[in-house]
Amino acid sequence: MASGKDSDRTLGYMTRKDTEVKLPRPTRVKNKTPAPVQITAEQILREARERQEAEIRPPKQKITDSTELSDYRLRRRKEFEDKIRRARWNIQVWMKYAQWEESQKDYARARSVWERAVEGDYRNHTLWLKYAEFEMKNKFVNSARNVWDRAVTLLPRVDQLWYKYIHMEEILGNIAGARQIFERWMQWSPDQQGWLSFIKFELRYNEIERARSIYERFVLCHPKVSAYIRFAKFEMKGGEVARARHVYERATEKLADDEEAETLFVAFAEFEERCKEPERARFIYKFALDHIPKGRAEDLYKKFVAFEKQYGDKEGIEDAIVGKRRFQYEDEVRKNPLNYDSWFDYVRLEETVGNKDRIREIYERAIANIPPAEEKRYWQRYIYLWINYALYEEIETEDVERTRDVYRECLKLIPHSKFSFAKIWLLAAQFEIRQLNLAGARQILGNAIGKAPKDKIFKKYIEIELQLGNIDRCRKLYERYLEWSPENCYAWSKYAELERSLAETERARAIFELAISQPALDMPELLWKFEIRQLNLAGARQILGNAIGKAPKDKIFKKYIEIELQLGNIDRCRKLYERYLEWSPENCYAWSKYAELERSLAETERARAIFELAISQPALDMPELLWKIFERANSYYKDSAPELKEERATLLEDWLNMETNFGNLGDVSVVQSKLPKKLKKRKPITREDGSTEYEEYIDYLYPEESQTTNLKILEAAYKWKKQKLASSEEDYD
Repeated sequence: MASGKDSDRTLGYMTRKDTEVKLPRPTRVKNKTPAPVQITAEQILREARERQEAEIRPPKQKITDSTELSDYRLRRRKEFEDKIRRARWNIQVWMKYAQWEESQKDYARARSVWERAVEGDYRNHTLWLKYAEFEMKNKFVNSARNVWDRAVTLLPRVDQLWYKYIHMEEILGNIAGARQIFERWMQWSPDQQGWLSFIKFELRYNEIERARSIYERFVLCHPKVSAYIRFAKFEMKGGEVARARHVYERATEKLADDEEAETLFVAFAEFEERCKEPERARFIYKFALDHIPKGRAEDLYKKFVAFEKQYGDKEGIEDAIVGKRRFQYEDEVRKNPLNYDSWFDYVRLEETVGNKDRIREIYERAIANIPPAEEKRYWQRYIYLWINYALYEEIETEDVERTRDVYRECLKLIPHSKFSFAKIWLLAAQFEIRQLNLAGARQILGNAIGKAPKDKIFKKYIEIELQLGNIDRCRKLYERYLEWSPENCYAWSKYAELERSLAETERARAIFELAISQPALDMPELLWKFEIRQLNLAGARQILGNAIGKAPKDKIFKKYIEIELQLGNIDRCRKLYERYLEWSPENCYAWSKYAELERSLAETERARAIFELAISQPALDMPELLWKIFERANSYYKDSAPELKEERATLLEDWLNMETNFGNLGDVSVVQSKLPKKLKKRKPITREDGSTEYEEYIDYLYPEESQTTNLKILEAAYKWKKQKLASSEEDYD
């Protein structure tokens, strides 16, 4: 009994396995060497064709009398009718049926079949075409007209029916009838080809006026560039230049903003060029370049440049080339209006041409592209568009009011609460000064100080008032300056210099006293330099002492030590170096300079007397203080900052150089025992793509580190030996 999985009711008692077709196993080819006689594919095909059996065809039936003929016709008609009943939608069956009736010369029956077919599917224009061809072939003209008339009435949008109908009437010589059919067709507003066929029909019979009237209706039905160009060419072909120009003018009035306007203007210009009117053609080209969007005028620019090279002078050719570059800049600013460099180049191009209205238009379009974010880095390039615009109006056009308006609008546009530009404030004020409008300049600078105070604005405002001799205004401005920036040493020193130049020494000294009392100063060296120039060393010391106490800096320490050295105060220098090293113990410069100071003292107090008496005197030990300084520095790098190996090596080299310079007075061996070894090492660096490369660098190995390394190696060897002995004892047990 077969299992339920393999059983099937349609197979009876058989299973699916019994019904499977078992194919013979493919024979394995043992000998794969080529045969001595090769057979080509062409030979195989030839042999297959020769051995093919002849096609079996039914015998031809011969009809001998009318009875057999009627039987044959009856049988064939029955076959066709049965096919139609089975597939009434099949057009081929209807067509074969009608063609068979036509072959039997039974035209009435054939017409009946065609009528039945079109009644069933009147939307199929192929049936109407075959039906009309049947009537025409058998010279039933009126019947054919009837068929065509019904077809174009039911299917007026099928152009082929109209063409065939008109073609039949034209062959029959019925020109008036064909024209009447065209008129019926034109009422349905066909495509351009239908209108052009009507025009060609009239031209074949030399009906020029009729063709012109059809063209008028044609351009009204299809107001396109190609239609007007065809109409103008028709007039030009007939020698009607004025009519052709009128057609082009009508087209430019109606289609100046069309997408294909470029083609129209090129055709119009070429028409004028053929009519020997180069000035008209040039005007058309320029009008087109002003009205067509730049993105679609590439071919127009090429044509214009070629025209100017043929008919224009030097200025015209340059103007055409400028127009081509103008097209490129328009394309750039259209793609990225925030690319201000493109706007600068575009304006520079227009300035070479010198058209003021166009230059102003480009400037206005450029400044209309405000940066998207209120961050200064986005505005830094944009603000120069305003500056160039204002300078152009002032210098080139000499329009004072327009220049003032440009500066005013620019200052309104800048968000001064977030950032500002001192340059634009100063340029606006300087412009007013050039116009002898001091009140306006003061108002601008006063607004600048109130909205966005900056060092440049204060300095320039004070400079202007000084040139005008307004000392009281300068003092007020300095007071405002110091209220806004009390840590600004430049402002304090300039204010004091102003008072000193006015012989107001007490005022100057009071200003310096206020400056010294400030909690923080950005450049105190300006103050002490002024005091030193006045030979007020006490004041300079006080300023430097306050600076070191409140805001210590390398520059202040160096300057203070330099002053004390010039005055010969060695004890003060030592104290300053101690404070310097307390503030910055890792500063290698401070350690070495402190050591050089003591070395110079050793040369003057001890070494000089020895060198003067005799070089052969026994050597003296290195001064104890100098040795302690270097030892402290070395201990600091060794214990507190072991990672600063390179700085420590620099310090030891300075120590070694010093000992060498001492000659017999120095002890080089003390330093050599502390010098490190230079080692070249490699460290892995991972790139962005994930690969690894090695970079060489210099490392320093100090004596204490090498001893530690050796101890670690010995300790590791001892542990390994101990583990090995323990494992051998376990094996023995």
